[in-house]
This record gives sequence, structure tokens and C-alpha cells, in this order.
Amino acid sequence: LYTLIDAGIKEILIISGPNHMGAIFELLGSGKDFDCDLTYRVQDTAGGLPHAINVAKHFANGEKFVSMNGDNIIIESIKPFVKEFEQGKELSRVLLTQVSEEEAKQAGVAELDHEGNVVGFEEKPKIPKSNWAVIGCYMYTPEVFEVIRTLKPSARGELEITDLHNHYLKQGALKASKLSHGWKDAGTFDELVNINVFMQNKMHES
Repeated sequence: LYTLIDAGIKEILIISGPNHMGAIFELLGSGKDFDCDLTYRVQDTAGGLPHAINVAKHFANGEKFVSMNGDNIIIESIKPFVKEFEQGKELSRVLLTQVSEEEAKQAGVAELDHEGNVVGFEEKPKIPKSNWAVIGCYMYTPEVFEVIRTLKPSARGELEITDLHNHYLKQGALKASKLSHGWKDAGTFDELVNINVFMQNKMHES
């Protein structure tokens, strides 16, 4: 939430499943305590990230927008990337960060050429083609909703965000930005413990 607000984004839609939405609303409320306006929508079934992004179609109201996974903690400001996307002509932008080989096996990974340009994406590869992982922060134009309609579910029955990346890459309409300070994933209980310790240390440093 703070990452989006720092980037100048004050109108924020929070999407969650029905089991957690009440607790999230109770925690965050209208957003006035954070100097932003919060709207809530329920994703009735877990259909993958593109399915969740599609829930935001009417909220986006025909404008460019940023989608961010709730379990991603970004250490640095994304404001420069958001500004570049707002002023640029690309249809999609993703953020990359360097990870270990084991972490890459559990993530979406960007394949790079010898000049460092992205030439492909793969989801949870057994043998990663790079150690540059795609974090859960994506930027799109409203055209993305039409693209999502064309996606087919994967073997696990969900729409895959990697398929969306590859669509834009083939069109030459995707740009990737590399984070300098990385990010923290908080998708498991162990990761939640680690990120709380990390953030506590950061607060003490400041």
C-alpha cells in the first residue's frame, strides 16, 4: 500500500477472496488513515493473476494502471518506473530482481540475451535460464483486458501471468526495469516472519 502511495497512486482497488475481505476492510477501512481512497472487490474463485486483474476492468476506467501482489514487499520506490510507464508508449512494464537459483525455480523468470534484453519468460522452471525473477508488480494500459479474454487456462486450470508477459513481448510492447535493492516475498508463514524481522530492523535503522 505504501509503495503505491509513494508512487503517487491514491485511488487503489483491493481484490481478495471472500474469506479474507472482511478482515482486510476492518484493517484498512476507507484509506483515509493512509491518505488514499480504497475500493474493494471480491474475486469469487481463484483463477490466476490475470483473472484477478480482470476484476479491475471497470475500476481502471480506461486508464493506465499498476497491479501489485499483496504479498510483495518492495524495498525501493517504484515512482521512477511508474512515471516512465505513464509517459511511455509501451503497453506493459514488469519489474525484475536478482534472486538465487532456488528462488528462481519458484518464480516467473525472465530470459535475457547477451545485451541484457528480455527475450522470454518462463514460470517456475526446473532449470532457470537466468536469476532475474519477475516480481508481482505489473503496469498495463486498458488494452490488457482484451488480451486477458484471449488467454487459455494452463494445466493447473488458471490463467498464467507469464502468458500475458509473453504476449506483449512478442508484440514488442513490453519493457522490463531492474530493481537495485530487490524485494521480499511474503507468501508463506516463514517469509512473513522474515519480512517482519527485516522491516523491524529497517525501522530501527531509521
